[in-house]
Amino acid sequence: MTKQSCLVVGAGDATGGAIARRFAREGFETCIVRRARHIDSLNALAEDIKKEGGSAHAFGADAREEEEIVDLFAKIEKDIAPLGAVIFNIGGNVNFPITEMTSRVYRKVWEMSCFAGFLTGREAARVMLPRGKGTILFTGATASIRGGAGYSAFAGAKHSLRALAQSLARELGPQGIHVAHVIIDGAIDTAYVKERFPERYALREKDGILQPEDIAENYWHLHAQNPSAWTHEMDLRPWMEKMA
Repeated sequence: MTKQSCLVVGAGDATGGAIARRFAREGFETCIVRRARHIDSLNALAEDIKKEGGSAHAFGADAREEEEIVDLFAKIEKDIAPLGAVIFNIGGNVNFPITEMTSRVYRKVWEMSCFAGFLTGREAARVMLPRGKGTILFTGATASIRGGAGYSAFAGAKHSLRALAQSLARELGPQGIHVAHVIIDGAIDTAYVKERFPERYALREKDGILQPEDIAENYWHLHAQNPSAWTHEMDLRPWMEKMA
C-alpha cells in the first residue's frame, strides 16, 4: 500500500481510539486529534499504537476553529502522508430540559457535533478530490434519527450532521470519494457508562453494549468496500437493543 494517513477527529479512549488502532494495523499513519487540554491522553494513545507496531501522531486542536483545522490538514498532507481516510467522531451528548437550555450550550453542542463536522468534511474533500479517492466517515447517534426528551441540542446537531453526510455523499461519491454516516444506537463500553449506568453496563457480559473494537471493525469495512457496492449509512446496535 502506498503510504497513507488516517485522521480521527475526536480520538478518545473508546471508539475514536479503537478506530485509530484499527487503521494503524493496516499500515496507515494514524493522526489523532482532540482539544489541546487532552494532549496527555492523546500522547498515551499514540504510544500504545506504536507499541502495537503502528504509527501514530497526536495533535491538539479545536475542531470548531476553522484556522486550526485548515492548518491541521495542511500539516498532515505536507509532513506525514496523503490522507486516505478521515473520521469525524465528536459527540456532544448533553441533556437539559428545554426551559433550562441556554443559547450558549445549544450553540456549543451544534459547533462541536455539526459545524466541526462541516469543517472536517470540507478540508477532507479539498485534499481528496484532486486524487479522486478517499473515505470520509461521520459518527452519528440515536439522536441522528430521532430526538429525545432533553436532547434538543444534541438531536438538532446530529440531525444536521446526518444531512451534511448525505449531501457530501451525493456531491463527492461520483468523484470517487466514499462518504458514509454511522449511527451508533446503544451504550458503548466506556468508563462513563460503567460509572453512570451500572445496570446498562452489566449487559456487557451478554454482548448487550457496543464494544469499541467491534465498532472500529465496521469503520474499516466501510473504508475497504468496493465502489460497486458502497454503503452510505450503517446502523450499529447490540442485538438486544430495541428498534424504535
